[in-house]
Amino acid sequence: MKFTAVAAGFLSLVSQVLGHEELGGDSSSSTVLPATFKPPQVFKNTNLVHIISLEKNFAKESINVHIENSSPEPQDEYFLPFTSDQIKRVGGIEVKDRQDASVSGFVVQAIEFDPLSDVQYYRIRLPTPLPAEGQQTLGISFYYLNSFAPLPASIEQSEKQYLVYHFSAYCPSAYPTLKQKTEVKFSSSTDIIDFTKIAGRDGAKEFPQKQGSKLIYGSFPEVPAGAASLVSVRYEFNRPVTLVSQLERDVEVSHWGGNIAFEERYTLYNQGANLSAQFNRVKWAQTQYFNPVTHALKEMKFPLRVGSKDAYFTDAIGNVSTSRFRSNRREAVLELKPRYPVFGGWKYPFTIGWNADAKHFLRKMSGDSYLLNVPFIEGPKQPEGISFEHIQVRVLLPEGAENVRFHTTIPESSITDYTVDLQKTYLDTVGRTVLTITAKNLVDDFRDRDLIISYDYSLVASLRKPLVVFTSMMTVFVGMWAISKVNVKFSTK
Repeated sequence: MKFTAVAAGFLSLVSQVLGHEELGGDSSSSTVLPATFKPPQVFKNTNLVHIISLEKNFAKESINVHIENSSPEPQDEYFLPFTSDQIKRVGGIEVKDRQDASVSGFVVQAIEFDPLSDVQYYRIRLPTPLPAEGQQTLGISFYYLNSFAPLPASIEQSEKQYLVYHFSAYCPSAYPTLKQKTEVKFSSSTDIIDFTKIAGRDGAKEFPQKQGSKLIYGSFPEVPAGAASLVSVRYEFNRPVTLVSQLERDVEVSHWGGNIAFEERYTLYNQGANLSAQFNRVKWAQTQYFNPVTHALKEMKFPLRVGSKDAYFTDAIGNVSTSRFRSNRREAVLELKPRYPVFGGWKYPFTIGWNADAKHFLRKMSGDSYLLNVPFIEGPKQPEGISFEHIQVRVLLPEGAENVRFHTTIPESSITDYTVDLQKTYLDTVGRTVLTITAKNLVDDFRDRDLIISYDYSLVASLRKPLVVFTSMMTVFVGMWAISKVNVKFSTK
């Protein structure tokens, strides 16, 4: 992406303006409503398709719904219900118009009204209010972390792993739905062991109906608001269920060095089935000759931006030598193996880092303004996927940077907080400007989403550190010269 296009997009999309006087905020903009709140019945879903994808180690749900304003007044607030358990695990909520991709401006906000209620809501504010009997087709997508339960919970080292996922055959909705169906998608090679059967409709003896690697519940005729039909599926998943409970990502910008340093600290868990016996390293080494499919995490691949260099990989013990870094004109990839295979219930904290040329990420705009465009998260790219529960991104800007503004293409509902403060490092006087953004419940589908930051950095500020270094050195030299001129000999007179 050319930086001129990025700049234009940034200036048009930026909605979060930060300054040194504004040291915190809540970008998710939760709305507080009375404890007796219930969504007004001003919409009806004329047709709804609910798609649940279980192809990776997290659950992705998509709702394609055709809504109609059933009230006599224009309406622009559509409510999406979740249980109190789901609301803690849901993330990455995005909304778009299925019939017109150019339509933007959907605002997703969490609703706070009764913490003891089993039903919680997200509010979707439409870009343009729908008039009476007006219709629109929404595409709503989101992800659930910590979605699966291994069954059995403990297995042998080389045994197959099976996961269970619970959901509702009726798509949860705050409004009546005239027609709907639910599709559950698996990867093509998945062995589906068991699933809940319910009575069929319209000539079908029972649901679900199996079509290739999909299970289809429905279609169902009119379903009232809030209706649910709890079902579950159990299927084979011989891959690690990887969750990063905490990701700390630092991006350090150096104007004088022309360098951007990246460092990421991971606290990683495998949430798959535990081992029913102690780990047998001899048996593990023997099986690696024919490379069987395993539910243990044994390697990770980090695709980095072209031009990345000086990559490293450490853990709590120190440097880890089982890594390989390849960088050329077409790609930059860091491949690494943990010190031990990470089985279900095991934890592995580690750190990676690398450097990159600033010219690939940083551009000078008009006057003293600069524009920085870096990925919000990168992380490993695994066939089975990976999810991030808590994310903290810190961008260390040069000392003296002011008027910091940012925009990110990460869903706004996943951003929980942001701050701008100061942090002193080597040879600083007032400290470097640090933008800290925290987010929750993201998955690797959002890797490489943009974080665009603009800031002012004057010539005087850029000369501050060299002047400090020069003045300090001159002070030392003058001090040493002055000391050398002091006569410390005893007088003979």
